[in-house]
Amino acid sequence: MKRIRLTAASRAGGAVLALMTAGCTVGPDYRRPDTPAPPPWSEARYNGIDTRPADLARWWEEFNDPALTRLVNRAAGANLDLRLAESRIREARALRRVAESGAWPTVDVSGSYRRSRTSENAIAPSSEGSGDSPFFRGSNNGQDLFRSGFDSSWEIDVFGGVRRSVESADATVEATIEDHRDVLVTLLGDIARNYIDMRGFQRRLAVAGNNLKAQQDSLEIIRVRFQAGMASDLQVAQAEAQVNTTAAEIPALEALVKQAAHRLDVLLGFQPGALWTELSADAPIPALPPQAHVGLPSELLRRRPDIRRAERLLAAANAEIGVATADLYPKFSLSGAFGVTSISASDWFSAPSRFWSIGPTIRWPIFDAGRIRANIEVRTARQEQALTQYEKTVLTAFEDVENALVSYVKEQTRYRSLTDAVVANRRALALADDLYKNGLIDFLNVLDSQRALNAAENDLAQSEATMSTNLVALYKALGGGWEN
Repeated sequence: MKRIRLTAASRAGGAVLALMTAGCTVGPDYRRPDTPAPPPWSEARYNGIDTRPADLARWWEEFNDPALTRLVNRAAGANLDLRLAESRIREARALRRVAESGAWPTVDVSGSYRRSRTSENAIAPSSEGSGDSPFFRGSNNGQDLFRSGFDSSWEIDVFGGVRRSVESADATVEATIEDHRDVLVTLLGDIARNYIDMRGFQRRLAVAGNNLKAQQDSLEIIRVRFQAGMASDLQVAQAEAQVNTTAAEIPALEALVKQAAHRLDVLLGFQPGALWTELSADAPIPALPPQAHVGLPSELLRRRPDIRRAERLLAAANAEIGVATADLYPKFSLSGAFGVTSISASDWFSAPSRFWSIGPTIRWPIFDAGRIRANIEVRTARQEQALTQYEKTVLTAFEDVENALVSYVKEQTRYRSLTDAVVANRRALALADDLYKNGLIDFLNVLDSQRALNAAENDLAQSEATMSTNLVALYKALGGGWEN
């Protein structure tokens, strides 16, 4: 008899395995979008732009600034945003294992002990008058029941719902990795930008200090001339106003220097002020390299992490359609149990106490008020949204590069004009000073020349820093730096 049961169970298991082997994966198969790349960058026709294939893995080294390189090299292991992104990767990988576990059987072990007593008032009297109930045999003082065993179930992934879940989880893991890379690209850009800003503020602070010294010297000359009767009290007041106006610029610039340094501290995971000793010494603004390497637009699609992330999210959304579609089809499962049960502990493990069962189960939803098909529509709409978001991300990336290119190129033109303006203003101030000393012009002309030179030198220092930060913005738009 036992042999017949085992043969039937084997046939049932074989039938389920045959269904599994013949199974298919429902839902649309994913195809990567065919995204055409534009021709070479429209703003790359100027000198200083190299459109040949570029390696931007360590773009910050093109500034040839050792302090900047040290900051960047320390960032990857300390930044808190990167730690959050790494934690999200671990979360996604764990969720992937959760999805994968659906393809495997589950086995549970259980054990129980129960003592029960039947109510005497619920026992019907025997028709023979023996006092025994036809519904109860044995003593009414109580009864023990010992039970232990294994329960197992396995839902066969015939139509690929679990496989689509794993496919979606795989794509999600890859998307979180790209998100980590995107955070790294942003971090590297923020470090370089804040470092250059700090050096730019230091340069402007030095310019303001030099102008203040020159204006204080002029004020002393005016006071001497006033005491000699060669200048008026008005001229002294005008010179004092100019000195105080320039002096008022210095505290604001000092605050900007400290704020940029504090931002670098936080980006590197330190308390504000931790790097001040290292960064406080004046240093030049990182200079531009001879050529800015931008590569081709087609490289951007493969390099920029936000595009890669959007494509992976699209793949995950596509797989979710298959997960929802699999609910339309029957579910095949194989379940079984094996254990021992007895009313006495002494014969608990004996052969007569053993029990087992095994058999296949089929479950097919017949009516659910349209819930499954509505869920498929939801997943399809989300896939369409992911596709639109991917297309938008690609266009935005191209826009970022073109905008960064035009800003970088035009700021260099502005810098050259400001350089000429500084030279002209210095010459004008020297001429005005000579003419004033010879009594040919009023002192107001000297003050106007000093104000013009002060503004031009400040703008020149700011433009020099802006050129470098614009190059940082260009490399950030190109998505370089995460490869290492």
